[in-house]
Amino acid sequence: MLDTLLWWLTSPFDYAFMRRALAACVALSLTAPIIGVLLTLRGMSLMGEALSHAILPGVAVSFLLAGFSLPLMMLGGLVAGLATVGIASSISLISGLKEDAAMASLFLVAMATGVMVITLAGSPLDLGHVLFGSILTVNRNTLLLVAATASLILIALAMTFRALVVECLDPVFLTLQGRHAGWTHGLFMTLVVLSLVVGFQTLGTLMAAGLMLLPAAAARFWSQRLESMIAMAIGGALAASLAGLLVSYHAGLPSGPTIILLTGVGYVISLVAGPHHGLITRWRMPATDTAHGH
Repeated sequence: MLDTLLWWLTSPFDYAFMRRALAACVALSLTAPIIGVLLTLRGMSLMGEALSHAILPGVAVSFLLAGFSLPLMMLGGLVAGLATVGIASSISLISGLKEDAAMASLFLVAMATGVMVITLAGSPLDLGHVLFGSILTVNRNTLLLVAATASLILIALAMTFRALVVECLDPVFLTLQGRHAGWTHGLFMTLVVLSLVVGFQTLGTLMAAGLMLLPAAAARFWSQRLESMIAMAIGGALAASLAGLLVSYHAGLPSGPTIILLTGVGYVISLVAGPHHGLITRWRMPATDTAHGH
């Protein structure tokens, strides 16, 4: 029995493509959930989902201009994402509409534009690959690019973490400390877009936000401390990535959707059993309050 379990856990990683896929998952799991926690703290979770779709036209145009060059496709996605953020911010300032509401309209237009560009151009670019990713096809150069970008994101987060948290909680205080909250917000949104762009090759534009948002949302049911939430979100993403790769290999399922589905399972478990506002905790509270009343 133990030998069978050991084989189930280790045999997939006899193959180089599975080891590269695992390394890419680790790189993404160490960065995306941190940004996801900060997004949920700001009440901007849907912004991450919207931006994951907004990068599609940049990816499509870059492919048409330069072929399958992952660095240029990532650059195109980054430009498209930042342009969407800028336009949404401008609409918010001019009209008074909330930034997330403006983004919701823009990402639908951006995604439709990307799909239209790929379709009308008769591009050989596989739309399914862009939308859903293909983590098992990650080669050495792609892995190096993912790792380097993830490292850059981690360094930027480490250097600006306190400012990002303060800007989220009290932007006026941040301004009084000599740092303009608007620039800090702009930096954070750049990191959000960059994190989504680096994830599109492995998980696709439609699911890159899953590894960012679902573990972060689940972590809030287990802790109210920021450091603990980040640690739990990273741990959840790593566990779902490893389990997703193993399950997808042995069951013959697509790896990206399997990983995201398992993060969804983790979220549902947290929603039900989490000690902070989980359903079981909420159901027990009236009985506890009644007992104290007597």
